[in-house]
Amino acid sequence: QADMVVGDRLSSTYFEENKRPFHNFGNSLVRTGINRIFRSDIRDIMTGYRAFSYEFVKTFPVLSQGFEIETEMTIHAIDKNMDVRNLIITYRNRPEGSESKLNTYSDGVKVILTIIRLMKNYRPLKFLGAVSALLALISVLLLAPVFADYFRTGLVLRFPTLIAASFVLMTAINLLLHAVAMENECKKSRQQFEIYRNMFSAAKRAGRMTGH
Repeated sequence: QADMVVGDRLSSTYFEENKRPFHNFGNSLVRTGINRIFRSDIRDIMTGYRAFSYEFVKTFPVLSQGFEIETEMTIHAIDKNMDVRNLIITYRNRPEGSESKLNTYSDGVKVILTIIRLMKNYRPLKFLGAVSALLALISVLLLAPVFADYFRTGLVLRFPTLIAASFVLMTAINLLLHAVAMENECKKSRQQFEIYRNMFSAAKRAGRMTGH
């Protein structure tokens, strides 16, 4: 009855069998990052061993062509509140003489960039809000000596710093407003998806009852 079943290697023999330490670190990093950002409990993000419901297949927009697709699948399911199950599977290391298609560094960078892109698209307020807060902090740090000079002398002695700080602060405010607007759009998209799911489920039940 699940929308996606994930073959969980990391909870069984993966770390004992896999002899590539950077892969172990990368899998753990991606799993921890996504689960914390999206408040989920997916045990193995990068596994390609998955099963899907018909509904998942018909609603998942495939945007990636490489190893980033597992990340996209996972975040799509989490964002749309789909039922994801973890199924522990046994993992054995690659036999001698065979080569992995995974490039540790280039594909690792692609996965990280995919997480950033999907976080911006699916959790814009959290992502852009953090960027906005960082810019606001930079602005405050730039303005601090300007105000210190003003209170001490009654004069603005650092006009270039004042202009730069004001520009950074306006950028932070505009970014926050943009993030709020994007967050509202994401909420509307999730609501529309829920309506579609309910209609799809009702049509499927009706089809079963009529024998179609």
